[in-house]
Amino acid sequence: MERPLERPEIVEITKSVDEAEGIKTIFLKSDIKAKPGQFVMVWIPRLDEKPFAISYSNKGTSGALINPTGEIGITVAAVGPFSNKLYAMNPGEKVGVRGPYGTTYRLEGKKIVMVGGGYGSASLTMLAEEALQQGIKVKFILGARTKSRLVYAEQIKKLIGTENLIITTDDGSAGMKGLVTDALKQLLHKEKIDKIFACGPDKMLKAVADIGSAAHVKGEVSMERWFKCGGMGICGHCCVDPIGIRLCVEGPVIDFETAAKITELGEYHRLKSSRKEKI
Repeated sequence: MERPLERPEIVEITKSVDEAEGIKTIFLKSDIKAKPGQFVMVWIPRLDEKPFAISYSNKGTSGALINPTGEIGITVAAVGPFSNKLYAMNPGEKVGVRGPYGTTYRLEGKKIVMVGGGYGSASLTMLAEEALQQGIKVKFILGARTKSRLVYAEQIKKLIGTENLIITTDDGSAGMKGLVTDALKQLLHKEKIDKIFACGPDKMLKAVADIGSAAHVKGEVSMERWFKCGGMGICGHCCVDPIGIRLCVEGPVIDFETAAKITELGEYHRLKSSRKEKI
C-alpha cells in the first residue's frame, strides 16, 4: 500500500452529484489511490478538517468504479457546520485532502451480503465492484428512513441486478417496510452466506454483528468516530471502550469478533469534548 499523504494536497472540486435528500457525492481532482473501506481527511481552510469514506476511487486501484481521469469521490451528508459548507461548495472551488488512512474490507467466500444504512452504503458500493471483479456473488441490503434518503440504489442495481438488491425503509415508502436487520435475518435463513459487510449507524452495526455471529457467519463493520488528530493515531480520541483500539489506525473496518468486545458500540459515542453521548 502506498504511503498516505501527510500534508493536505490542495485539489479542485470537479463536480458534485445529488444522491438523495441532503446527500451528494463530491468529486475531487486527486491521484490518491485507495481501497474500499479507507478514508481521507478533507480540509476547508479556516474552518476544520474531517474524515470521509471514499466512495469512488481512481482507475487501476482496487475497487475502482469510475473516474479514469484521476478523481476520488466522497459522499457528503449536510448535518453540521463543516459538512454543510462542503455540501454547498461548487465545481472549481478548492479544498485540502490527504490520505488514504485506515483498514480495508477483506473479501472472502463465494457469496457475500452487504448491509448499508443511510449514506453508509457509499464505501460498500465500491466494495461491491471489487467483489464482482473477483467473481464473488453479491447481495446488497440498502436501508434508509424514507425513499427520499436512499443512496446509490440505481447504481447498485446496475452493478448486481435488481434481483440482488433488497431495499428497506422505516416508513415503507420504498421496498420492504422495516429495518435492514429484518431483511438480513430473512436472507440468512434462506441462503448460505459466507461473509457480511456493514456500514451505517452504530445501533445497526451492533445488531448486524450480533445477527451474523449468532448465525455463525463471519463479517466486518465500519465504525465512525471523531478523529481529532486527523488519522495519525496519536490523540486517542477515537479509542473505543474498553479495548482501546484506535479506529483511525486499527479501524475503521473491524471484524465481528472485535466489534463484540466494544461495549460502547450501539450504546454511546464521544463528543468533540470527549464527553459520552448516549445513542
